[in-house]
Amino acid sequence: EPVGMDYFCDQVQQKDVGRRMQVGQELLEYLGDPARSPDLEQDQQRLDKVIDELTGWVNSSNFKVALLGLDVLGAFVDRLSGRFKSYIGTVLLPLIDRMGDAKDQVREQAQNLILKLMEEAAPPMYIWERLAVGFKHKNYRSREGVCLCLIATLNIYGAQPLILSKLVPHLCTAFGDSNSQVRDTAILAIVEVYRHVGEKVRIDLTKRGIPPGR
Repeated sequence: EPVGMDYFCDQVQQKDVGRRMQVGQELLEYLGDPARSPDLEQDQQRLDKVIDELTGWVNSSNFKVALLGLDVLGAFVDRLSGRFKSYIGTVLLPLIDRMGDAKDQVREQAQNLILKLMEEAAPPMYIWERLAVGFKHKNYRSREGVCLCLIATLNIYGAQPLILSKLVPHLCTAFGDSNSQVRDTAILAIVEVYRHVGEKVRIDLTKRGIPPGR
């Protein structure tokens, strides 16, 4: 019988890793073929439940489950595009956590999904207004990841869609971070901002009491 959203709503709640790996693959195939998934948005509560559960996968301590969760959420973004906007608040905090993961692959994929949200689900600044909390994350890798994500955003979109005056103060704070990697990455991010907006940023930094030598 054809597999639909009722089936997935039930199956994504499984805790067994092997079962999750299997269901995740099935869900990717289902989402990849619109003809097979006409019931995707028929029941809003059911869709909410599936995305909530997948957010739990992203938080999994098993990196394969976390990666698969990121993949499947990416497939939902592809299918729902702007209609995924209402889930951004739900998925963003786990993505900030995952940007602090010990595994490179998980960190990269979390950042890629954040960039995909900017491309397909909501404007970059809408995402950044919710992403900026990551500058204060307890995990230094997450703080570094947010700086890297800002560099990537500027590389893709330039400064136009961003309100940099809201983001630069976070970078200034990060210059004094307890972790040297975060400090270095914050400086790289400011260099990237400077590349896009020029002298304005230097004047802004002076006003914020950053020493001229710095």
